[in-house]
Amino acid sequence: MSDPIQILKDFKPAKEFFVGIDSDGCIFDSMEIKHKECFTPMFIKHFHLQAVSKYARECWDFVNLYSKTRGANRFPALVRAVKLLGERPQVNARSVKMPDMTALKEWIARESKLSNATLNAEVKNGNTGLAQVKVWSDAVNAAVADIVHGVPPFPLVRESLQKLSARADAMCISQTPAEALKREWTEHGIDQFVKVIAGQEMGTKTEHIKFAAASKYAPEKILMIGDAPGDFNAAKKNGALFFPIVPGHEEDSWKRLHDEALDRFFASNYVGAYEIGLVKEFDASLPENPHW
Repeated sequence: MSDPIQILKDFKPAKEFFVGIDSDGCIFDSMEIKHKECFTPMFIKHFHLQAVSKYARECWDFVNLYSKTRGANRFPALVRAVKLLGERPQVNARSVKMPDMTALKEWIARESKLSNATLNAEVKNGNTGLAQVKVWSDAVNAAVADIVHGVPPFPLVRESLQKLSARADAMCISQTPAEALKREWTEHGIDQFVKVIAGQEMGTKTEHIKFAAASKYAPEKILMIGDAPGDFNAAKKNGALFFPIVPGHEEDSWKRLHDEALDRFFASNYVGAYEIGLVKEFDASLPENPHW
């Protein structure tokens, strides 16, 4: 089987600038519907958390939507949600047994590409400890395919993509499975603005930027646009710049990018105080620890 990362390694610059763009919660207002209607119900169903569904829902949403782990890969997110849930006194009072995450933690520690494909191969090769995780992950994908349709990009996304792709090589950089990304980008006709759609199968977001851009463009000419701390970290680990789509203020963020930030980026007037101010505002929007 050919390595999907090779597509990124073989990527050749056509323009002076590179812009990576996250998808869920950044391009599309799809984080809420995906997590609340797809991930959370399957989390409760397949890990038998019905007796503590209220707390399971709170933990899942906090980990994936309302904290600094927003936008994380689903498998580490599952581990964190189970840990937070297991620590809640209300859950312990009801004697609800938490699912055993040992096999999943062990797999996360040694697997560089946390995707459905690598999970399926692991289960096929006899790792029974991951069987229930696979059932859950497959059920999430089926729910997303069934439910998440007709969610358009945020206002000014199309105009921003048009503007940036005229001067930069643009790429979708996400931890969503590629099949779902391609379906969503094509459904709304914005796939034309990016050279590659990179999902979880091509590794982490840090690896996406590293292999596609880091050694091929000047660091100050690489920009990552995202709505989660993981997007910021992926940019900074590669010495790149970051523009935040602030959760809860997405429309304002896209307006700022379209009207101001892109021009500054292309004019080499982005780094320093301007970026620091944006990141500070973004950082304040997501807490580290739950209120409970």
